[in-house]
Amino acid sequence: MFKSLISHKITILLMLFLLLQLPLHSLLSLTYERQSYRNQALEQISASSSGPQRLVGPILVIPYQQQENQYNEEEGKYHLITHQRQLLLLPEQLTVNSTLQVESRQLGIFQAQLFNGPLQLSGQFSADGLAPLLQDEQVQIGAPYLSVLVADARGLLQVPRLKWGDASLPFQPGARLGSREQGIHAAVSLAALQLGQSQPFAFELTLQGSGSFELVPVGASSSLSLRSNWPHPSFIGQFLPRERQIDNQGFTAHWDSSWFANNLQERIQELDEQGSGSLPAFTVSLIEPVDHYQQNSRALKYAELFIGLTFLSFFLFELVKRLRLHPIQYALVSLAQIVFYLVLLALSEQIGFSLAYLLASIACVGLLSFYACFLLGSLLRGLGFACLLGLLYAILYGLMQAEDLALLLGSALLFVALALVMVITRHVDWYRLGRRQETATDNQDNPPAV
Repeated sequence: MFKSLISHKITILLMLFLLLQLPLHSLLSLTYERQSYRNQALEQISASSSGPQRLVGPILVIPYQQQENQYNEEEGKYHLITHQRQLLLLPEQLTVNSTLQVESRQLGIFQAQLFNGPLQLSGQFSADGLAPLLQDEQVQIGAPYLSVLVADARGLLQVPRLKWGDASLPFQPGARLGSREQGIHAAVSLAALQLGQSQPFAFELTLQGSGSFELVPVGASSSLSLRSNWPHPSFIGQFLPRERQIDNQGFTAHWDSSWFANNLQERIQELDEQGSGSLPAFTVSLIEPVDHYQQNSRALKYAELFIGLTFLSFFLFELVKRLRLHPIQYALVSLAQIVFYLVLLALSEQIGFSLAYLLASIACVGLLSFYACFLLGSLLRGLGFACLLGLLYAILYGLMQAEDLALLLGSALLFVALALVMVITRHVDWYRLGRRQETATDNQDNPPAV
């Protein structure tokens, strides 16, 4: 048996707060569902054009036959066995320059960023890696070729000829390096390397892709200079650019690496077993930096806090101003706040998160301030509640924007809210207040006889 109406009211509000978790959970599920639809749309755009691109190479592939005497224990004699093998040589120096133009492709209300542009690759191969093979009398060298691996070969828009020393050689489809790898290759001559000289090379690819671009720094000394019109790059992967500059017109970035940092000289020999996806790379992501679905889900995580603060505000008005609000009125106010998140999600898909948040918060604050004027019995009180609610929505937006300070700001908000409650209720005699409300209720139920 509860001893006061205050206990009844607090219990009912707690039950109502728990029931409100159901629509909030449904909204969170809806956000994830819409995000999955967006991801499916991006996959469809990539499937009809080309996906994220990862460039590995050039790699000089030298197939060879090696004869080996192998002892057969059953026959008690040696047999001459011939092994088919490949020697993978990496360039001594690799320099890549590129300018990527980014444009948007739309499917329904969703859009993806496609990039395309030329990549100029140049460098040289050293004769040092070939020397042990030439000195082995049991080795017979086959026809060598230069291989370039591309994650999605559909993005090869234009493949000019390879400049190999003084020769101009054509590229052919297929990387011929691992059964899972796509790309191109060109038959080359080892004349300069067999004479102990370095072999320079140069060629240009026009590449198209979506989402991200990666370059594996296969050279003993590798550098990538990249320029693009996309103003929101995300530099991820194992290597950050040594220099970068970002403005509203785009970005420029420069990477450097060597075998001392990536150990590619040894890791490249396991390419056929592990694939090129395990190799470290220079990486830049060319997607939208702000995911409005992620921001919507972050906003929903603060919904319980804001509904609780709203309940607390009305409850304090009841105590201080001696008003009586029905639990249904609390429910209507909280449902209006929940609808705010639904409107925010719907608008953010059309006009972006920031503008959607502004419009949704104005609509919600306007509706609740109109309703609060009648609940609290005063236009001034309703406007005061509107200012308080508008401040809470402004704080919520700041929490989502300041991700690194979200915990600090959220803790400060809770501390301030608790401090205000303690200051406002510091003179409240809860026992007397409960008895007074019980007496007032009894008088209403049993009016004095006339």
